[in-house]
Amino acid sequence: MKPEDNTYSICVGPVHPALKEPVKLNMQIDGEKVTGVDFELSQVHRGIEWAATRRNPIQVLFLAERICGICNMSHMISFSRAVESIGGIEVPPRAHYIRVIGAELERIHSHILWAGVAAHELGFDSLMHYTWKLRENVLDTVEYITGNRITKGLITIGGVRHDIPKKKFPRIIDTAHFYSSHFDKMADMFLKDRVIMSRTRDVGVLSKRDALTTCAVGPTARASGVKKDVRKDEAYAAYQDLDVEPVLPDAYTGEIHGDVYDRVLVRLLEVKQSAEIIERAVRQMPEGPIAWEEKPAALLAKLKPLAGDGIGRHEAPRGEVIHYVRMTGEEHPYAWKVRAPTYNNMMAWVPLLMNEQIADIPVIAASIDPCMSCTNRAVKAGTNDVIYSKEHLHRLSVQKTRELRRKMK
Repeated sequence: MKPEDNTYSICVGPVHPALKEPVKLNMQIDGEKVTGVDFELSQVHRGIEWAATRRNPIQVLFLAERICGICNMSHMISFSRAVESIGGIEVPPRAHYIRVIGAELERIHSHILWAGVAAHELGFDSLMHYTWKLRENVLDTVEYITGNRITKGLITIGGVRHDIPKKKFPRIIDTAHFYSSHFDKMADMFLKDRVIMSRTRDVGVLSKRDALTTCAVGPTARASGVKKDVRKDEAYAAYQDLDVEPVLPDAYTGEIHGDVYDRVLVRLLEVKQSAEIIERAVRQMPEGPIAWEEKPAALLAKLKPLAGDGIGRHEAPRGEVIHYVRMTGEEHPYAWKVRAPTYNNMMAWVPLLMNEQIADIPVIAASIDPCMSCTNRAVKAGTNDVIYSKEHLHRLSVQKTRELRRKMK
C-alpha cells in the first residue's frame, strides 16, 4: 500500500481456480476497483519452435498440431500454408473444401467449449454442463470423419491426408443443422438471462479504438466493431467461394458495446455461421485429388530442397494465427515462429480490466478466450547466453527431484 493513497497491489495467478492455464495478472486496486493492470507470461514455455528445427516438415506438422488442444487444426493449416508458399505448392480444390469443413467444425467446438467456460466463470455451472453436452455432437462428428476427437491429423502439406466420402456427407450436414437449430435456445440462455446480462453487459468494455490500438483479433476485435477476418480479408482455401462475412454484434442487437456480453454474442453467432459454411462446403465440394503428393516419402523428398521464407495465415477460433517458416535446402526448417491470436488479444486486458470490479476479473480475463500454451515464449534472464545440454538438464531434474523427496520425509 502506498502511504499517499488507498491503492493496494494484488496478483491473480499464476495458478488460480478461475484461470485454467498459468498466467500472472498484477493488479493495483483501490477498494474493489482495479486501477492498474500488468501481466506476466512464460510459465509453460515448451520449446516447440526450437524442437521443429530438429525435425523435417512432415514431423513438424504434428508438433504444430500440439501447440493447442482446441484449435490444433488451425496451426496445421497455418504451418502448411507457410511451407506451401515457399515451394509454390498448389493445393487441390477438393482439399481446400475439406480443410474448411475441418476448420469450421473446430470453430464450433472451440466457441461452445468457451461458452461453457464463460458460464462457469459466472458461477452458472448447470449452463456449463448443458453447453458441453451440446459440444459432444461436434466432437463425435470430428471423430467420424478423422478417427480422433481432438488431435485429428487431417492436414498435410499440399492438401489433406484423408478424404471425406459422400456417404459421410449426411452426418456432417445433420451436425450443421443441429447447431443451427440450437442457436435460438443458446441465445435465450446466454443473452436473455438477467443474471448473465447483469454480469456481462457494460462489463469489460473494449472500444473500437482500443481494439485497433492493441491489435486485437478474432471475436475480441469483432465484438468491438472491428470488421477483421482473415477468411474474408484474404479469402484463402475455399472461403473465397463461400461468401464469409465478419460477424459483428449489431447483426443481432442493432448496437455495439464491445463488452463481455458482445464477445459472448459474437461467438454464438459464429457457431451458427460456421454451421452454414459447413453445409455450403459439403454441397459445393468438387471432385478430384486431395493432395499435391499423397505419398509421405515422395512428399518429403520434394520438400527437402526448398529454400526461402513463407508465412501462413488462418482465422483460428480465437483470431488470426500466423506461422513464419524459413527453409534453407536442408531436411529441417531453419526457423519457425508462431504468433497465436492470444498474443494479440491479451494486450487488451489493460483497457478491459481498468476501473472494473475485482469480482469481474475472471470473466473479463476469460472473455478473450486466452490460451497460454499457444502464447508463451522463453524468458532470457541476465546478459550472458547459457546453453544447457540434454544431459545437464537431466542432471538438474534429478537433483531437484531428490531435494523435493528429502523435504517430504
